[in-house]
Amino acid sequence: MRPSEEGGFERRNGIFFDFCSKARRSPDQQFVFIIDEINRGNISKILGELMMLIEADKRKKQYAIKLTYSNEDDERFFVPENVYLIGCMNTADRSLAIVDYALRRRFRFCPIKPEFNEAFINFLEEKGISQKNAELVVSKVKSANEVISTIDRGLEIGHSYFCQAEGCEDFSVWWNDICEYELFPYLREICFDDEDKYELICNKLKF
Repeated sequence: MRPSEEGGFERRNGIFFDFCSKARRSPDQQFVFIIDEINRGNISKILGELMMLIEADKRKKQYAIKLTYSNEDDERFFVPENVYLIGCMNTADRSLAIVDYALRRRFRFCPIKPEFNEAFINFLEEKGISQKNAELVVSKVKSANEVISTIDRGLEIGHSYFCQAEGCEDFSVWWNDICEYELFPYLREICFDDEDKYELICNKLKF
């Protein structure tokens, strides 16, 4: 239900409804629907009837159902087999709602670790960081992540801290700013009850 121009409310089709309609019109194509930060809401309430319809064995017209706000003469809804759902989530977001078991059964889970490798070194070089310093970044973060993984692998330092390369011409200032104002405060949170481990990880990042 959405506000109308007349000042009241009207029923409109949602994004996923239109997406599935498009997929049904092109059954030979694959359609991928990405839900970022899927754990940031009450998933069961948000998905509603979709909890059943996204199951792999319910992707047929014979399982189509009447949606909550649809009229009696509206076509019943189902999720076609050529629609693929990808949900992204950050497991470090402890304060957010976890994905409930009913939803977990409907997805395969693929953990994605931060890859500080040759490709990332090349990325940093393209941003204007020398190869020597790019290799230093990778070495220090890898070393820090080895310790962080003993707390929780989901808490390891990722790439996003180093994607903004403004000011990297003075590498030491750029690196110290990232550590002082982004990494160290984050490490303080995840090591709130272990001062020794906090110091250990910070020392691995310092010059």
